Formats: sequence, C-alpha cells, structure tokens
Amino acid sequence: MAGAEGFEPSALGFGDRCSDQTELRPYAPTEFYPSPSEPPLASIPVAGELPVLIVGDVHGDFERLFAALKPYPAEQWRTIFLGDLVDFGAFGVGCLRFARDRKNSDVLLGNHEVAMLSAIRDASRVGFYISVGGQQHDLDELRKDEPLQAWMKARPLMLKLEDGTLVQHCGNDDYRMLLGEEKLDPVGTINTNGRLVLESGDAHLLWDVMTGKGAFATQPDRLDRWLELTGSRRVVFGHTPHHEPKPARYHGGKAINYDGGLSRAHYRRAAPLAASVGPLPPLPS
Repeated sequence: MAGAEGFEPSALGFGDRCSDQTELRPYAPTEFYPSPSEPPLASIPVAGELPVLIVGDVHGDFERLFAALKPYPAEQWRTIFLGDLVDFGAFGVGCLRFARDRKNSDVLLGNHEVAMLSAIRDASRVGFYISVGGQQHDLDELRKDEPLQAWMKARPLMLKLEDGTLVQHCGNDDYRMLLGEEKLDPVGTINTNGRLVLESGDAHLLWDVMTGKGAFATQPDRLDRWLELTGSRRVVFGHTPHHEPKPARYHGGKAINYDGGLSRAHYRRAAPLAASVGPLPPLPS
C-alpha cells in the first residue's frame, strides 16, 4: 500500500535498533525545573482554553498513573499521553482505556502499542511482544476488544501544538523514514504513512522507527535540523528514561524528556511522579 509521494511501508525494513529497555543511563547535560514549585499556571502554554499536561511512559502502572493525575482534573487540562501505556505492568489495557476515556485528552502511539498491535495481527510476533515486556493477559483482553484495537490504530505518531511544540513518543528523528518525498506537511505525512504501515500489517516495521537511541539530548545540531524540518520551536518526548526528579530539559529547553520511569514494574525504583507527569512549561525565550 503506497502512501504520500510513493511511500512504501516495505521501505522501512532497515537494520535492528537498540531497544528502549537497554538504554537506562541518564543523558548529560541536563537541566530541570526548579523544585518544588511548578511553572506558574498563568505562564503554562494553553491549547484552546486549557493548559497542556504531558504524561510520559506509563507501562501498565495504573495505580501510579492515577496518583500522578490526581492534582490535574481532566476538565481543567488538555492531557497528552506520549505513548507506551502498555507492557511490563499488569494493567496495560486498563491504562489504554483510561487514557482513551479521559476528557480533553490526546494519546500518541508508542513503540509498545505498536508491538502489541503486531502480535494481535500476526501470531508469529507474540514471542517478540512478550520478550519486550508484553503481558499475555493484556494481549488476550485486547484481542477481544476490536473497538479498542481500531482506536489504537488511529492514534497519531506525533502532534504539533498551537505554540509550535512538537510532541512525539521518542527523542530521535527516525520518524523521517515515514516521510518519503513529501516535505510540505511533515507531521501530517508521518501520521498518515504510519497509519498505512499499520493497515498493511507491517506494524513491526514501526518498531524500528520508534526504538532508535535518543539523539536529541546529545546532538543539538540534529535536534535543530529536526525542528527546522517539522517547522517546530521545540520537541517533547518520552521513551528513554532520564532519571531526574523533573522532566529533563536539553539545549535550553528546545527538547524535553518526560519519561521519568513511572512504572514500578519496568524500572523497579521509586521514581518521582513529577518526573513523568506535569504541565508543559513556557517556550524558551
């Protein structure tokens, strides 16, 4: 199935990437928001009438997700989930349903949702899915819930907010593999072609796109090229844990990482809730 400007899902069949499971060291240099206070509410970017709340990787830890969101009523915030709600923890499908049903929310597709969808479609991928933290009971539950499957497949890979913030799951530019020759609307094209890959039954190819090592934290020139290509002012992501008490900021705030290791099942440590869930701060001046 061809996408924009002759894009072919089979073109994504490049070499293996490092999994997010193995990259657990913090990047440097980092900056993080002053503790204990958050940015003043009046200075937090808004989407429409609501300020923006970012939720990093959850990985099935429903209890900690619920606790992290308690200070942020759904009616008062636009909540953006960065993906990877599933795997490792016991309540991945429950976290998906919660995120889907929370008012004023957007949910991005993460690489672990991609692996789950691939295992649903192709039984030969179940072993791989389990090997990267997948839970058999969640897979069985999702298999019975076709509307949830359809909702997952329709999730975007990235969003561009009104203030020029680009929101995506992982902190690298391998999404460009989904662009083909189309450069006029890169965000829209990446989302469209990502959906075509899922519909063609090649969800496993998106795993390669979405599991490269984080580049933006340590490669400012590459970050700048990505921001220029997408017409963005900064990028917000998760995927690779930063091990800081607040979302880690790189290069003067042009890149912000919200994967603080929320899930106890994945990281087996008591990471602060505020490292993964918090308001989107003002753009750097």
